[in-house]
Amino acid sequence: MASAYNHENLLAALQVFSTATDKASIERANVWLQDFQHSAEAWAICNSLLLSPDAPQPARLFAAQTFRTKVTYDLNQVEEPHVVALRDTLIAALTRYQSGPKVIQTQLCLALAGFALQVSQWEKSVQTLIQDFGRNPSMVPILLEFLTVLPEEVNGNTKIPISNDEYRTRAPLLLTDNAKQVLELLSMYIQAEGVTSEVQSQVFQCLRSWLNAGELLAQDIASTPLFAFVFDSLSSEQLFDSAVDVVCDIIHETQEVYENEDVIQLILPRLVNLRPRIAQANDDPDKMRGFCRVFAEAGETYRQLLLQHPDSFVPLIEAIAECTAYHDLDIVTITFGFWYRLAQSIGKHRNVPPVFLDAYKALVEIIIKHLRFPNDAQDLVGQEADDFRSFRHVIGDTLKDCCYVLGADVCLMRAYEMVVNAIALGNSGSGANISWQEIEAPLFSMRSMGGEVDVRDDEITPRIMDLLPQLPNHPRIRYAAMLVIGRYTEWTNMHPQHIAFQLTYLSSGFEDSDSEVAAAAGQAMKYLCKDCKRHLVPSLPQLYAFYTTAAPKLSQDDRVQVCEAIAHVISYMPMEQAAQSLRTFCLQILASVHTLTSKPNPLSKEELKHVADYLEQIEAVLHVVDTFGEELPAACQGTCQEIWNLFNPLLQSYGGTYFITERVTRLLRQGLQFFGAAALPVIPSVIETLSISFTTTGFSNCLWVVGKIVQRYGSSRDSVVQQAIKSSYENMSLKVASLLRDNSPTELPDILEDYIRLQQAIMEYCPDIFFLSPAFVIAFTASLTSLGVVYTDIIFASLDTLRDILTHECLSQKSSSPTSPPKFPLYAEQIRAAFSSHGHQLVGALLTGLVGDFPEEAASSVITLLRAIAQTWPTEFTTFLPAVLDSLPLATCPLAARKQFVTSCNAAVSRKDFDKVKHAVTQLLRDSRRARERRETKLK
Repeated sequence: MASAYNHENLLAALQVFSTATDKASIERANVWLQDFQHSAEAWAICNSLLLSPDAPQPARLFAAQTFRTKVTYDLNQVEEPHVVALRDTLIAALTRYQSGPKVIQTQLCLALAGFALQVSQWEKSVQTLIQDFGRNPSMVPILLEFLTVLPEEVNGNTKIPISNDEYRTRAPLLLTDNAKQVLELLSMYIQAEGVTSEVQSQVFQCLRSWLNAGELLAQDIASTPLFAFVFDSLSSEQLFDSAVDVVCDIIHETQEVYENEDVIQLILPRLVNLRPRIAQANDDPDKMRGFCRVFAEAGETYRQLLLQHPDSFVPLIEAIAECTAYHDLDIVTITFGFWYRLAQSIGKHRNVPPVFLDAYKALVEIIIKHLRFPNDAQDLVGQEADDFRSFRHVIGDTLKDCCYVLGADVCLMRAYEMVVNAIALGNSGSGANISWQEIEAPLFSMRSMGGEVDVRDDEITPRIMDLLPQLPNHPRIRYAAMLVIGRYTEWTNMHPQHIAFQLTYLSSGFEDSDSEVAAAAGQAMKYLCKDCKRHLVPSLPQLYAFYTTAAPKLSQDDRVQVCEAIAHVISYMPMEQAAQSLRTFCLQILASVHTLTSKPNPLSKEELKHVADYLEQIEAVLHVVDTFGEELPAACQGTCQEIWNLFNPLLQSYGGTYFITERVTRLLRQGLQFFGAAALPVIPSVIETLSISFTTTGFSNCLWVVGKIVQRYGSSRDSVVQQAIKSSYENMSLKVASLLRDNSPTELPDILEDYIRLQQAIMEYCPDIFFLSPAFVIAFTASLTSLGVVYTDIIFASLDTLRDILTHECLSQKSSSPTSPPKFPLYAEQIRAAFSSHGHQLVGALLTGLVGDFPEEAASSVITLLRAIAQTWPTEFTTFLPAVLDSLPLATCPLAARKQFVTSCNAAVSRKDFDKVKHAVTQLLRDSRRARERRETKLK
């Protein structure tokens, strides 16, 4: 029978990628080509294709890629007598492609490097190639490409099947023993007569490869012409980028500064001579980025020397500062690591040299300048605006570095002076036009530095707070000022005399026409009440009044933040007083809900949205207050029933509106935490209503909150509660079964996850209900079905549930002892019946997921399950395996791996050594991962 793997079929499969438009055809072709790469026929076919002058370039590239892949994975397919011929084939192909394309050259060089690592017979591979290629100018680029990829392939390609002992022998023979010759070769090429900039760039790349591999040291390079040439190439347009990379690598390799003092003494003068080039590159961002990388690398690498000899390194520090002051913010960020690490090092010294103090004082000015919005700030829109805001927060961290060195008071004082000077200049009558950006930027810097301020500070922070009333009435400035207040609330807690003004100032922010100002006011109000709650208890009536009058004007997010603010103050009050205040505030909000829901006509969508907003506000309040403990204060004793009397008809009437159900269930969840045991009387009614709501709407949040109720009250011996749980669970299970009949499981991820969580809760707290209910079969099949839904949380939940079922102690022989719970035999009967009906499907789902889409962390649960199945149902397990394995894709479960797995499992079962099942599954997983790694690169 003729093989399907031939030239014609290969070219046809490759043609699909340039002609087909449907995804299915492309995927089929991709799978075929990957299977082809596994085959033994691929060697000869690709060799013929690679050397064919008529083959299209994509086909020849695929042939080169296949050689690289097969050398990595399938060298064992080549019989011993033909190994040398394969090497000669690769070398011949490189000669054939000496003029390009580069991408084919690279693939062939990678293949040859992998070959050299694996084949010990080719002992002098590097020397041979240098001798064969090095004297032929047209082959020098090929030689340099091979020498570049060799260290990367030897050190980085962990997929090559070579033992540790073999690696420890071969790697030094290929790299260490040839490093000196390679360095001499590169030194010769870099200044050879007629050498092109392209070859020189390749020399640099090769040098980096050996340097980064640790085979060359900075001292080695410093004694060759390469060293001077690299630095001189920073003046070359063609070689600049490559030279920057090499200079940075050389500097990095001198990080053991005391061992590399001689080299560093050669590097530093060259860096100093580079500094004037910064000003010259001001209009060339690419050049500027390169110089910035060099100086920042030097600053970070020589940090210890900077600390010991600060005056000698002033030019380097100034150069980095000049880079930080550059207008391109992407380039500026390159220097941040230097300033951070230097600050951390300086902070360990008691006496900071003046040169560092001056540098960080200048840095404060630079950073605040970068914080300024452009004069045409309205032009910043979309991604550009988001990027600038993100940058402001990143650079704000560098301000903290300045505080670490100089002290927060010094940095704050400079920002304060900038604001004062700008205000004074604007008020001077001199006609000076002061933009809002000149005030907003230093204000933003104050916010960034807020975490560094001493809460006991009585010098600069009070002056900042006194400055706020003097600020111009501009929305951007007011926004920044609001956030400053919110950032300094811990300080305000220690200086409560400022609270009155801050409350007034924040309250005025809610009336601002700019929505961002109002949002900042809400955020600041929340933090003020959180951190200063002990001082704000007397102001609670004022906060209530503020909420009542301002709430209609605020956005929902702002209203929620105000509610959280009030809740923080309530949480600080004595329990009885807090309970009464909480009741008053919540009933005030609920009264608005009652007013809406009492209307005779059905509510409009807009009115329902208002209801949902009110519920969200109450949820926010309860979330902050959390709980009063096990015993509710008297003021809250009857509140639970009152609230449920409002929610019950709301769910019954409007539960079909998703956002209403969502808000009610979220609030119910928070209410369970707050009311605790006091909610028990209403629990049966709550469960019943939620059950009806789910069976009517299919909204998963009903399942979710019933699961939370079972966790909290499932262990109650109240028969009414138990009956409610049983009835609702069975009704909800029937609804889930109905949904699964009419929909694909992938269309029901939320429902499946919440249903499985509900199962887990009932299994733990109400096991009789779980195992003895008719819903058990639905629960079991739903968990099994969920294994095919590619959502990590669902897969883990399903595996956990199935594991708890199939490893339940009722299945062990000991469960028949007199001490076992009396219903254990009934549990076991249910489990065995479910496995009898669905065991084959379960084993198939577990193995399919293991070699397919399950997350790596799921392997341990799969192993536990398969071991339990093999131990409890050994005959069924071994019977299922052949058919299950046949259904798995070859792409992720090769034939050899299947055969080995079946053999190992059969042996483990026959010997009753079920731990060996674990080893068999682990080996199958390893084999599958290797197969998948090979196929990770999709063809295009």
